[in-house]
Amino acid sequence: MGEPEFGFGMRLAVDQHARAAGDLLRGLAGELGDELVTALLEAEHHGEVAIAAQRSRVEVLRQRLATIGSPAARRLEAIADYLVRKSVWIVGGDGWAYDIGYGGLDHVLAQGRDVNVLVLDTQVYSNTGGQQSKATPLGAAAKFAAAGKAVPKKDLGLLAMSYGNVYVAQIAYGAKDAQTVKAFAEADAWPGPSLLIAYSHCIAHGYDLSHGVAQQKLAVETGYWPLYRHDPRHAGAHESPLHLDSGPPKGKLGDFVRNETRFRLVEQQDPARFGALMARAQRGIAEHYALYQHMAEPFDHGGEPTAPTPADPTSTKP
Repeated sequence: MGEPEFGFGMRLAVDQHARAAGDLLRGLAGELGDELVTALLEAEHHGEVAIAAQRSRVEVLRQRLATIGSPAARRLEAIADYLVRKSVWIVGGDGWAYDIGYGGLDHVLAQGRDVNVLVLDTQVYSNTGGQQSKATPLGAAAKFAAAGKAVPKKDLGLLAMSYGNVYVAQIAYGAKDAQTVKAFAEADAWPGPSLLIAYSHCIAHGYDLSHGVAQQKLAVETGYWPLYRHDPRHAGAHESPLHLDSGPPKGKLGDFVRNETRFRLVEQQDPARFGALMARAQRGIAEHYALYQHMAEPFDHGGEPTAPTPADPTSTKP
């Protein structure tokens, strides 16, 4: 989808259809049978087994609606599928999420609704010629940063975590595909907002992309791209919602950056400046990982998780 707000509008539209279907279902309970109506309205909406069971109930509903000739039955036929939970995913790039569309993304995440956001992070405005964005890392060359970006990359995940009720994961399938799959499953199952930030190699990085998976693995190993999952369901006493899925950085950042033209170009132009930028970047990696480690430590805050109450899509309440 395009802007975050557009995807959020899809979530609102889906929920409105589900509420309308619930209202019609209650109105036809006498003709459809209270047992079926109750089962449809009170069904569990998360998990493959639960969704498959609800779809079976909707098929039974359609069979019974076919025997009823009222306008209400026809209207319910048209929107009966909305009685089954719909998963809404909003997909965009890093310029869209970190930069020009960040205000919209932040607004959507702050609403607490069941939306999932997938950011394909190429760390540059790929579609418009390779301009720098707030996702561009320290020391990388890009349009409007030909000498190497002098400001570190924005930590989008940390900003989203600050809300407390947003599921956040940073993933790189080339480094750990099982963690990627787990993050998608957990994000979809979370009844509130979720944000997945996916490392996405790009032609603008300046290397043969047949080596993209290996480069992703190196990005994680050197600490350039730490893997984690922040799950609000684990925010209970003596437990942190943040779980680190990659170990402490090993090796030097140079092992990663020198494979890519966007960094080598800066080194060729001004080796001294490049060395200073990489020294700052290496310190930043260590500091960032130490911060995540601290956040992942168990602690006793004496409270309960900040999980949202799962919305009933058939409820008449807004």
